[in-house]
Parts: sequence; structure tokens; C-alpha cells
Amino acid sequence: MEPKTVSNRMYAIMTLFDMHTKYFHQALEGISDDDATERLNTKANHIKWLAGSLIQERYELAKIFGQDLISDADELFKDHKGIQDDAIYPTLDAYKKDWDKISPILREELINATDEKLEKVLEFPGMSFSVYEMVSFDAYREANCIGQIALWRRLLNYPGINYM
Repeated sequence: MEPKTVSNRMYAIMTLFDMHTKYFHQALEGISDDDATERLNTKANHIKWLAGSLIQERYELAKIFGQDLISDADELFKDHKGIQDDAIYPTLDAYKKDWDKISPILREELINATDEKLEKVLEFPGMSFSVYEMVSFDAYREANCIGQIALWRRLLNYPGINYM
């Protein structure tokens, strides 16, 4: 990333965005599709749900910036659906392809976001917040979900995530 092309306001968020873009792949590295749906007799979200929800949120954020794109697993995640016990989730390879499709598009939108766009207020039933607050929350949420996948790696006896 070239710091001169990013506003001071967005620099830290873009740093996190780029880290998460890389860590998504590293968190999923080597995990089997069968293990990615394991919940170890808990109600915890499995790896496939976590990964799919991350992708869906990048697509949703891109929509806020005017991109009319839909994730390949939209039906499983639209309207912020929680985990569905009887659903068949895409393969991790399919998720990686969708992640690689949306990430550069959203990155470009974020780099070019104007203060006017970032200050636009989003209205939802019972709440409102600016686009900037939404982008900031999504950066936090991505770190949280990737951390959950990293924990699942250890619980399922995979090596820890490689952050290099």
C-alpha cells in the first residue's frame, strides 16, 4: 500500500484491511472441508460459517460504496443470517475465490472514499451510524472472526495460523 494514496483517516483501517485480506487465506490454510463444519458438540459458529460471513460483510460494505455485487453464498448469509444447522456451506476453496474477487474491489472503494461518503449516515431500524463507523466496525469484526478461525485451528489439532 502506498500511504500517499490513502487519507490519514483511512490509513490504519487500510492497514488492517490488507492484513485481514492476507490472514483470511492463512487462517484457512490446510483445513479440510469436513473439519471446517465441525462444532465439537457446541453451538459455536463453525469455520465455514465464519469465513462465509466475512465474505458476505465485504460484499455488503462494497454495496454501501455503490458496487452491485453479490457473494456466491448470498442466500446463506443475506440479512445477517446466523448459522443454519441443516445448510450445506460452500467449500473453503470456493470461499477463497469469492474473497479474492471482492477484496480488491472493496479495497479500491475504501482507498478512494471521500470524507463526504464516509460521513454519510446509514439508517437501520433502531440505530444509525456513519459509513466510517461501519467500516471501522467491519475492521474490528474481521479481526474477531479471523481470531475465531485461528482458535478453531488449534481446537481441531491444526498448527496455529502463520502470520508471516
